[in-house]
Formats: sequence, C-alpha cells, structure tokens
Amino acid sequence: MPKVVSVHSYRGGTGKSNFTANLSTTIAAQGFRVGVIDTDVPSPGIHNLFCLEQEEVDKTLNDYLWGEASIDEAAYDVSAKVGVELPGQIFLVPSSVKPDDIARILQVGYDVGKMNDGFRSLVRQLKLDFLFIDTHPGLSKETFLSIAISHVLLLILRPDKQDYQGTAVTIDVARQLKVRRMLLAINKAHSELNLDALQAKVSETYKESVAGIFPLSEDFARLASEGVFCVKYPAHPLTKEFQRVAKAIMEGD
Repeated sequence: MPKVVSVHSYRGGTGKSNFTANLSTTIAAQGFRVGVIDTDVPSPGIHNLFCLEQEEVDKTLNDYLWGEASIDEAAYDVSAKVGVELPGQIFLVPSSVKPDDIARILQVGYDVGKMNDGFRSLVRQLKLDFLFIDTHPGLSKETFLSIAISHVLLLILRPDKQDYQGTAVTIDVARQLKVRRMLLAINKAHSELNLDALQAKVSETYKESVAGIFPLSEDFARLASEGVFCVKYPAHPLTKEFQRVAKAIMEGD
C-alpha cells in the first residue's frame, strides 16, 4: 500500500525541505517510486534541491489548484538529476515561484479538498510507493489536511526553546487528528551537546520516537541548497543518519 509521509515543523528554518529531499531520494534509490509535493506555496523552494530549473517548469501545483492543469502534468521526473536509477524513480510537483502566483495564493487561497484529491490522484496515476509532502511551517487548515491523511508525520525540531514549545503544540494537534504514526528528528544540534542525553530528553518529553539526530554541519551549510546532500556526500555521517531515518519510515506500519 502506498505510504504518505508529511515532513513538518512548527517554525521555519528547521531544514524541513532538506529532510524531504534527502529522505525521498534515499528511499527512491532503493528501487521505490517516490513522489514529492511542495505544498509550501507561500514560500516554495525544494525544486532547488532537485536542481529543477525554472525554464524546465511549465505547470506547477498552483496550476492544478486553480483548475488549469492536472496534477500529473505538474509532476517532473527528477530521477536523473539526483542519480536515481530504475526501478527507482522520483517525481517532484513544485509550487510556483512567480511573484504574481504567490500573491494570488496569499490573497484568495485555494480549495483544500482539491489538494487532497491531488494527493490521491498523483499516487494512483504515477503508481507511487511513497508520497512525501513538504509542508508550510506552522499550523493552518492546509497543514491539518496533510497531517490528517499521513501514514507517517515526521516533525523536525532544533534544540531551541521556541521549537520545543511549538513542537509540543503540533504533537497535541496531531494526536487530536489521530495521526497514524509520528517520528521526531532533531536538526542542527550543537557539537557541545550530549546527543544521547538530548535524544532521551526529547523522547521522554514528547513520548514519541526520535528517529535521528543531526549535528550542526558546515558541510551541509556549504552546499547551500544546491543539490541533495546524500547524493553529494554519500559517505558523510549525516547521510548515514538520513538513511537511518529513511529506514524507520519504510519499516513502520
């Protein structure tokens, strides 16, 4: 059965899109058909990680939401760009970066139900094994939808008081929405922190599994969103950690 994975954070800047790109690519490289949808329509950006240039993009998620294209017309096979070979494939549905399109979304919004229909249609038409949803940070009716339909909700947080408080709120909402499974990932952990103690503290605080801890990395910062980290640095310790989180996603019910 296809699995829907929402990657979410309460605040921006946690590395949510990087997690989505790295985890989806890691899973696709193991022979699965994977879709990625950038539902962060007010501030899209994950297309940069997949090296999808604007001149290559004709239709976007925006066009689908406005009834101007089917969802599969807005899906681009980015497998070759990240070195994924058959039978694995990875498809990206980007959101528009055009200022007029973003302004239109912010002004008039969109039909959340149509977004849900698009998720289902994309899984069916592309015969996906996994669908990753890169969400807009915070809580809104759009993120409630993504959380509610997910088989796995991966919450990204930094060891930061604001993140801790926001994550607590998000987990409470997710439990009310009866999300099937939650995993936590701690990102940008300072080198002076005891990572084992941090993992134990976060797991105990939220009563949820911590799938991975990612130290603050100059290598990650140096890449500057120009590609997928796991592809550029296949032997890096962070890549091993992404593989561990991907395994947790694939093995869960």
